[in-house]
Amino acid sequence: MDTQRVERRLSAVLAADVAGYSRLVGVDEEGTLAQLHAVRVELIDPAIAVHRGRIIKTTGDGILAEFPSVVDAGRCALEVQRGMARRNAEITGDRRMAFRIGIHLGDVVVDGDDLLGDAVNIAARLEGIAEPGGVSLSEDAWRQVRDKLSEAFVDLGEQTLKNIARPVRVYRIDLADTAKTPQPSMALPDKPSIAVLPFQNISGDPDQEYFTDGMVEDIITGLSRINWLFVIARNSSFAYKGKAIDIKQVGRELGVRYVLEGSVRKGGKRVRITGQLIEAETGSHLWADKYDGVLDDVFDLQDKMTETIVGIIEPSVRRAEIERARRKRPDHLGAYDLYLRAMHHALFAMAEDAAIAIGYLEEALKLDPNYAVAHAALAAGLESRFRGGGFNEADRTEGVRHARLALALGTDDATALAYAAFTVLHLSRDFEAASGAITRALSLNGSCATALYWGAHIHAVSGDPVLAEDYANRALRLSPFDPLSFQGHVALGVVRLRLRRYDEAAACLAQAIQANPRFSVLYGLRASALALAGRIEEAKVVAQRLLELEPTFRVRPFMDFAGFVQPETHEALAIGLRQAGLPE
Repeated sequence: MDTQRVERRLSAVLAADVAGYSRLVGVDEEGTLAQLHAVRVELIDPAIAVHRGRIIKTTGDGILAEFPSVVDAGRCALEVQRGMARRNAEITGDRRMAFRIGIHLGDVVVDGDDLLGDAVNIAARLEGIAEPGGVSLSEDAWRQVRDKLSEAFVDLGEQTLKNIARPVRVYRIDLADTAKTPQPSMALPDKPSIAVLPFQNISGDPDQEYFTDGMVEDIITGLSRINWLFVIARNSSFAYKGKAIDIKQVGRELGVRYVLEGSVRKGGKRVRITGQLIEAETGSHLWADKYDGVLDDVFDLQDKMTETIVGIIEPSVRRAEIERARRKRPDHLGAYDLYLRAMHHALFAMAEDAAIAIGYLEEALKLDPNYAVAHAALAAGLESRFRGGGFNEADRTEGVRHARLALALGTDDATALAYAAFTVLHLSRDFEAASGAITRALSLNGSCATALYWGAHIHAVSGDPVLAEDYANRALRLSPFDPLSFQGHVALGVVRLRLRRYDEAAACLAQAIQANPRFSVLYGLRASALALAGRIEEAKVVAQRLLELEPTFRVRPFMDFAGFVQPETHEALAIGLRQAGLPE
């Protein structure tokens, strides 16, 4: 058999790229391209030529070059970094350009003018872990230059480089005499921001790279449907693919508060996906989980994993944002911060909490009268005050007005539509408008747990019980620790009330109480279910807890309010409340 001889040689390989290139392009695309061109023509290309190097290829902001010796490569790298420091001294902070450089000595495969092999890959990985304005070398390269360059070296120890079989000992050139270029931070947008980094394929199967990248792209698309979330585009996020990641640096370079990262591991037909949500500024983990699946249908698995991860991210970010707003100084609160502070109180669904939330939301709407989700949250707060604060008709009227405004202003905001939907049902008994708003919300974002929870509630009390159960189970699977999770259990309980499976209803409502133990209505629903199941003594104990939370509760006015509930369920609920001993 004829074999073609592969040409090999020992080469010093230098890889360089621009740190934070996506951020620079986002700030000024044309200016960045012009600056990079000038740097290449005036500094980098001449330095490579002077030190007997050869440019193998360029990739946007990246350069790969070959040198006959590591000493030449090291001197070239130092000339480039010092030259960049001088240039940056005359440039404003958000326009400064800094290169990262990696150098390795190894055996390469020659393919025409191109070089291939592990030596090239290791140089690229070393560049990825270099500091902006810095130079990293492998131990093989360091041995050649340690006595020939005057600069000191810092031993970084063995590093595991992506897709490189063995750890590589890495050294950093100590550029103490070089003015390091500080990486400017991108300003955060005026709403919560997130970057989804490429997930690591740690299965050892390069064929799974398409699955991993495809899922990340789908997650980015899914998160982009969340109206109140600023999501970094795929091209910017994927600039970090294959590079060692510093989450804090990513947050600064991309101007995001949150970063989602993860990995994919395949074994046979099974695949495990892990993900973690990190607050970039502090590095603290807000959420982490793992998911297992079978690769019988790749696209189906990809869709399921995407839906699950997108569904959990939304409430996780919302909780973090609420806590951030609560820590913020009162004199620095904008409309969005006021809305977040309100939601901390509104989610308890009690009249006294609603009063606090209403105050924040009214202030938010003074700052932004067209803020759809603030109108929706205000409508929900007015519903809570109407139900638990004496059934004041002014609260009903205002609640309906704000809900209708939210429906008109928030046609592209799933959260606003969902909150407005339940208020429209409760205060004006308009099931068609409520169910239509939920349908619209889920068409915008099928993984919106808020829309699924309220959709489950709406259909459980007034609509399709099968759809209610489907929505509730989907929501509880997507976001089991959501502040609204009690509504999922309520929906399942009410569906069982409709089916006269009272013991099961009582069990579901017990779970609702565990999720929101301060909400008085939940005790009434469970007391009724227990009484209808013949468990009168238990029902009376639960009813007493209701009266401790809401001493003014009376059956008749509450049942008048609950006229939106399907008639047979409404009648049974009233009977159960009375059997539990609650006052008329």
